[in-house]
Amino acid sequence: MKLTPKLTSRLSLLLLTLVSASSFADWTLNNDKSNLNFISVKKSSIVEVHHFSQLAGSVKDSSGKANIEINLASVETLIPIRNERIQSLLFQTNMYPKASISADINVADVNQLKLGESFKTKQTLVLDLHGVKNELVADIQVTKLMNNSLNVSSLKPVVLKGADFKLVEGINDLRDIASLPSITTQIPVTFNLVFDIN
Repeated sequence: MKLTPKLTSRLSLLLLTLVSASSFADWTLNNDKSNLNFISVKKSSIVEVHHFSQLAGSVKDSSGKANIEINLASVETLIPIRNERIQSLLFQTNMYPKASISADINVADVNQLKLGESFKTKQTLVLDLHGVKNELVADIQVTKLMNNSLNVSSLKPVVLKGADFKLVEGINDLRDIASLPSITTQIPVTFNLVFDIN
């Protein structure tokens, strides 16, 4: 088949349309494959790992806007009464039922990844928690998975300062109700998030 200028133009337009559709597809967080953990230290040396079971979020490929929503009532410490106390005394979920994380992702770097490839970067995150917004910096790794899925994971814990989010009073209330000598007010957080392409 001879490629006339008109046919070449149509093929180019078709290719551009296909590439654009692939390049500007959004990603949705897969809750079942994702986890967000935080660590508490009590009595100076007892370390416990907790997590949230309900996460939601997306990355807009056209803008690079990423948003993660955390259902604070889904906190899981493996002790039901402690879950309830953290919800009511620390997070005050009756007033602040959710926390959110937002970021601006460099989608050009993401779209260049091939299957199994990854890159490491420092990412500024905005955490909205307990009525307070603060910026945090996380060292993350982004990996391209099967079916165009993405894995975004922390390379080291992000340390939250309770005072920065008005959580110290709640932490002290948890300490007192459990008759503990101490609970640290700095909380290491780790995450491993999987996003599926829409």
